[in-house]
Amino acid sequence: MEDYAAEGKSIARVDGKVVFIERVVPGDVVDVKLFKSKKDWAEGYPLNFHSFSKERTEPFCQHFGVCGGCQWQMLPYDKQLFYKRQQVEDNLKRIGKIELPEIPPVYGADETKWYRNKLEYTFSSKRFIPEEEFVKDNCNELDAAGFHAKGLFDKVVEIERCWLQAEPTNAIRKALTDFARKNSYSFYDYKLHTGFMRSVLLRICTTGEVMVNIVIGEDDEVKRNLLLDHLLKEVPGISTLLYTVNTKWNDSLHDLSPVIVTGNGYVIEKLEDFQFKIGPRSFFQTNTKQAEKLYGIARDYAELTGNETVYDLYCGTGSIGIFISKLAKKVIGVEMMADAIADAKENAALNTIHHAEFFTGDVIKICDDAFFAAHGKPDVIITDPPRAGMHEKLVKKIVDIAAPTVVYVSCNPATQARDLRLLDEKYTVTKVQPVDMFPHTHHIENVVQLKLKG
Repeated sequence: MEDYAAEGKSIARVDGKVVFIERVVPGDVVDVKLFKSKKDWAEGYPLNFHSFSKERTEPFCQHFGVCGGCQWQMLPYDKQLFYKRQQVEDNLKRIGKIELPEIPPVYGADETKWYRNKLEYTFSSKRFIPEEEFVKDNCNELDAAGFHAKGLFDKVVEIERCWLQAEPTNAIRKALTDFARKNSYSFYDYKLHTGFMRSVLLRICTTGEVMVNIVIGEDDEVKRNLLLDHLLKEVPGISTLLYTVNTKWNDSLHDLSPVIVTGNGYVIEKLEDFQFKIGPRSFFQTNTKQAEKLYGIARDYAELTGNETVYDLYCGTGSIGIFISKLAKKVIGVEMMADAIADAKENAALNTIHHAEFFTGDVIKICDDAFFAAHGKPDVIITDPPRAGMHEKLVKKIVDIAAPTVVYVSCNPATQARDLRLLDEKYTVTKVQPVDMFPHTHHIENVVQLKLKG
């Protein structure tokens, strides 16, 4: 293996062909089986290791390599950051093809374990059996509570201990799993769409508040109440407990109504001095402490003096707009999801912010001359789109608006680079800062400051 490519894959070159391989690191010497082979490139997986790279370290989780939650535990954290920066630079140069400033080292996480505030465990009637443990006669008779095996929608890796979220995450999962097995509660069958135990979603905040939402596939009041009572007795300190009955064939909860068992039905998380109300269907950055760094960089890149009107596009629940609000004259948030805008308004009220307004709808349709006349043209635009990046029409809309400063927060440097190439018509990239939100994975966030040319 010669180098790191992207998305957790390393590369080797064989007879002029580039081979992309997962589960390896630069410096490994391996036999590889190809599952895809083209003229100039191929993809494969390691069959046998002849020698291991000096860059390797011992994974700390017993499930590493089976569970798909972490891809890079075998790499020291400083090497993870090195390759993530390389990924950002490669995407911006290769796809963006624009002039760039020097890209600094990645803002790494101080805590590389227990960093997630949100986690979801799945219950399945089919346990994923690693090859070395495979026994043909019982391979489909074991249930499991944990995470979906990579590439398999119906099989789940049984988790003994997860290192991604602080306690009581493992205690809650084990309490539910042990009770369900002891009382013969069925685990969900993802092919037949039957079963009682479906999933559990946990929010464990830096404030100490804990939210648990148990998703069940059958509306059985007796079984449900026994399970809920057991959990409350077994695991103290749950701030709010909810359940959701989901009898659909998909796992989406946005069209379902969680039922409050105890507590307020939400938890409070903090970013600096700002409080955020998070419900069972709310979106919030998964790594609270790194989100403070990410939003702090966005605020610095906005270069606010107190006189600016800031437009927060893809504002979600208003977290970035609220975070920068003390330094802005006015904040205008726009988001397609009505539920998210309702949360944003609540969060603004919770923090007694009166100069922020939030609107539901498509930015392209909302931001017309009448809207600008009513709310003012933006001095700064902050955009934080999903992994797919911005719609081309929105990029052109930003070019037409011609705000002096644009801050682009991205969770996918590849689509960010594509959008920056379009913005290059009127803007120059003046600052770049990668931020690691997800240690031991290949994911990387990136913040870019753009200034209007001329």
